Amino acid sequence: MSCAICDIRKEKRFCPAVHGRICPQCCGEQREVTLDCPSECVYLQQAREHEKPRSAGAFASAELFLETEINDQFLYRYEHLLMGLSYALGKRARADRSINDRDLVSTLTAMAKSYETLVHSGLHYEMPIAGMAQQGIAAEVQNMLKEYREAEQKQLGYSRLRDSEVLKAIVFLVRMAHGRTSGRPKSRAFIDFLLAQFPANPSAINAPDEAGSRIIMP
Repeated sequence: MSCAICDIRKEKRFCPAVHGRICPQCCGEQREVTLDCPSECVYLQQAREHEKPRSAGAFASAELFLETEINDQFLYRYEHLLMGLSYALGKRARADRSINDRDLVSTLTAMAKSYETLVHSGLHYEMPIAGMAQQGIAAEVQNMLKEYREAEQKQLGYSRLRDSEVLKAIVFLVRMAHGRTSGRPKSRAFIDFLLAQFPANPSAINAPDEAGSRIIMP
């Protein structure tokens, strides 16, 4: 029988994205490009195991916000903030299966640019975020920031998180997302990484409505 995609070459593997059998060439060429590959696909998993991470040289400096310095001291001090924001991204992606890595990257990039403007000029200018999915991601991130500041207020009597530190946290996530995604249009490699860190099993993490308890200050 012929491949369900090209209808030319012989089919050799089952593709859960098309619910049919396809050839290895179409699998390799269309994986996460035209095919919305489910995370459990064994061929997708094998491809990720052999895929080399994209180097920083593959990006323009503006994409990675290289002017924003993030050192080990920041990562240690704001580990709980980074964990909370990562959890928020994973939570939103789990709730909306249509979200892919590009949605997360574009939303985080827009938010980073907004905070960059705020930090450098003092102007509150929000970069436009197109699409309901991206707006939902931004709302989830902002809600986690609000919960983090509330946790600080409760424990310290004041909130010490500055906008410059929020910028660094979001830039860190942007860089991590670029480093984890394959860059293909329908890639969910970064999302799958986040979901692996925060499994849905209630015994492994707090329930969504208890997310605030995940960001206790050190």
